[in-house]
Amino acid sequence: MARHIGPKSRKSRRVLTRLFPKDDKILAKRNFPPGMHSNARRRISGYGTQLLEKQKAKWMYGVLERQFRRYYARAAKNKGQTGFLLLQYLETRFDNVIYRMGMAQTRPQARQLASHGFFLVNGHPVNIPSYEVKSGDEIRVRPSRVSSKYIQNQMAYLAKYKGPDWLTFDNKEMKGRVLSLPQQADFEASGCR
Repeated sequence: MARHIGPKSRKSRRVLTRLFPKDDKILAKRNFPPGMHSNARRRISGYGTQLLEKQKAKWMYGVLERQFRRYYARAAKNKGQTGFLLLQYLETRFDNVIYRMGMAQTRPQARQLASHGFFLVNGHPVNIPSYEVKSGDEIRVRPSRVSSKYIQNQMAYLAKYKGPDWLTFDNKEMKGRVLSLPQQADFEASGCR
């Protein structure tokens, strides 16, 4: 899969928004876009604003253009608000649910854990990060991975982590459940609009 290997903070500076966990510190120092002419900001058209919002969602969820277009086509085809459905599809990706449960500290880390087969969904191994999790699904750490160094180190982080209302996670049994699909208030709380 193609992926961006350049500096992530440049993306956050481009849209002047926190996209990744460590961007607060960088945006505090340099709250202007990257580049030589960054201070001479031009007026952005309506199309430019829409493009930046699309890019922001792609960068935040780690999705490339072709996959993002498929999510959009599916959201446009179904009944309801297209933008809301698009964000709902992105939030219910397997790697994002792992991130939201607190099993990973970043989305790329959650993607790696998913692809390395750390989790079971409803008792079946899943190693596809884009797998769509449904309401009522149970996600648990694979029994053979519970004793891994990563999971043991993650326990301290999980003790103080508070996840969103549409997910639950039990630290002792290392399993979580998707209670419902995310709603509009959940997107606003997470920084998505």
